[in-house]
Amino acid sequence: MTPTDWRDPGPDPLPPALRAALEVFARHGYHGASIRTIADAAGLSVPGLYHHFPSKQALLRAVAESTMTEMLELTAAAAEDAGDDPAARFDNIVECLSRFHMARRDHAFVASTEMRSMEPEARARHVAQRDAQQKMIEDAIRAGVESGAFECAHPSDAARAVASLCVSIASWYRTDGPLSPDQIVRRHLDFARGMVGAGRG
Repeated sequence: MTPTDWRDPGPDPLPPALRAALEVFARHGYHGASIRTIADAAGLSVPGLYHHFPSKQALLRAVAESTMTEMLELTAAAAEDAGDDPAARFDNIVECLSRFHMARRDHAFVASTEMRSMEPEARARHVAQRDAQQKMIEDAIRAGVESGAFECAHPSDAARAVASLCVSIASWYRTDGPLSPDQIVRRHLDFARGMVGAGRG
């Protein structure tokens, strides 16, 4: 993945069976979804779906894993693209997460809200990936504080707040809403910079 990819995730990378599962989970919730409904949405028979994924839990795990892996790769590319400037790194990470949660709205929504439905091993993996994402934000904040670009007494708390701000976009963003993606990015950058005291350091 090149550093220029992070602003535009591009086409959905999920294969048809997982895309069908995603759509059904987003519409009905994990517990309201049935293998039959997912198979029908994928254009497969139930045995055909089971041939690729042995359970509904396996489908959820694969959707969440794909989502988090893609988000981490894009965020790392955004951070790298900023070079040694901690303020630019923070801005890139926030912009990347904001755009990701618009471009992959259903993916992010399902991965976030259905963590409660994951079995322990899958949940632990998901939490580890979520923690890695938050650490990227926190590291950028701490670097900004050290450089004097930010004035933030509680980087860990601020990182959680920034992550929550970006994740929440998936729950309300609509392509036909009053704000364009660029406008949403600008507003969320302003909110996030305020949380870390950008310009006050």
